Amino acid sequence: MRHQLTDEQWQRIQYLFRQPAATGRPLTDPRQVFQAILWILRTGAPWRDLPEEFGAWQTVYHHFNHWRKSGLLATLVAELQIELGLQERLDHTLWCIDGTVVRAARCAAGGGKKGIHRNRTITP
Repeated sequence: MRHQLTDEQWQRIQYLFRQPAATGRPLTDPRQVFQAILWILRTGAPWRDLPEEFGAWQTVYHHFNHWRKSGLLATLVAELQIELGLQERLDHTLWCIDGTVVRAARCAAGGGKKGIHRNRTITP
């Protein structure tokens, strides 16, 4: 698939992921899970639309939530920012958030809130 991590890129961040336990059920390959998360983030597709070659979407979603809550994803971003900064390939003044996926509340569009009744009759 296009846009996969190269072996060199994976080796750069591999140490941050938990190693499989010697006993019990084998862990899902963290590289495959991370690739799946990148695919979801890149495409903006719903979790349920994850291609089958990445495994079960529930497993990927579980790991995404766990890694986000544990700070692993933030650590990954920080590590990569440091590396790119040292290579002078990162512009620290350029940051943006894509607001096209942020859902606005009804009241933001003038629809009002539940339970609030406006006076609909305006008399001069």
